[in-house]
Amino acid sequence: MNPEIRKRRARESARPTWNIEAIVAELRDIRIKDHETREGPAKLPSRKILIHIMEGLAAALFPNRLGTCRITCEGVDFYVGHTLDVNLTELLEQLRLEFEFTSGAALIIDSPSDLAAGVVSAFAKELPKARALLDTDIRAAFDGDPAARSIDEVLICYPGVTAILHHRLAHVLYKLGAPLLARMIAEIAHSSTGIDIHPGAEIGESFFIDHGTGVVIGETTIIGKNVRLYQAVTLGAKRFPTDEHGALVKGGARHPIVEDDVVVYAGATILGRVTIGRGSSIGGNVWLTRSVPPGSTISQAQVRSEDFHDGAGI
Repeated sequence: MNPEIRKRRARESARPTWNIEAIVAELRDIRIKDHETREGPAKLPSRKILIHIMEGLAAALFPNRLGTCRITCEGVDFYVGHTLDVNLTELLEQLRLEFEFTSGAALIIDSPSDLAAGVVSAFAKELPKARALLDTDIRAAFDGDPAARSIDEVLICYPGVTAILHHRLAHVLYKLGAPLLARMIAEIAHSSTGIDIHPGAEIGESFFIDHGTGVVIGETTIIGKNVRLYQAVTLGAKRFPTDEHGALVKGGARHPIVEDDVVVYAGATILGRVTIGRGSSIGGNVWLTRSVPPGSTISQAQVRSEDFHDGAGI
């Protein structure tokens, strides 16, 4: 017998056995019980495909920086059109899966395919507006960071820009009634940047997250124009009401309102439906659960002594 064949058979005979058939059977039983509680299995949108779609949409929005390096000046429009067509078509299928899942969750949807087509059409029309908003965000990052050497460096390197790019598109889907895909897109950015922005958050133009790691922005947060956040800032909820059965009450405005021209420094935590007045500066590591008037400068010492305006609470 060939020595190599002998060695291979010896290795195969020495392999441990995993009792795969029994494990598969147990997993099947658990899966069946789970499906029974949720009225059968449902095929969900694919995270991997959404990552691919987001890369394609980003390339269509910024073809010369995030697209292929082989685009000629004459071929840019063709590349953008082709890239949009391919990725919007893929998005259509993922939306159909979301709406079929929603329909299976006892929410009445007459035609998931027709609804998905309408949402993708509306989403596509919003892309120029999203690109214009992103231009203001990129400019804010460049103007606000002395280490930034160029607009292009900001676009391709800054995690805050990556996060807000995903958010601008996820927010459109969220508003159009596709919260699952929107949340998945937000979590794709969260995984790659460490910045957690719920797609429901409303964010004005010229938004800049510097460094970014650990930033959390809740679902009902409202952020005005020209706002800058540093790393580890939390714009969160103060408390979570429950119903008579002890279950969390979903929805409701529970996150901060941050008005125009506000700066929130590293590690600050702002909780509840409070308002941070226009032009205010919130110092590093401040824990804030009260509104502050426009033009405020809040430090840790002021918070400890409560030496500032006691505005509306949550």
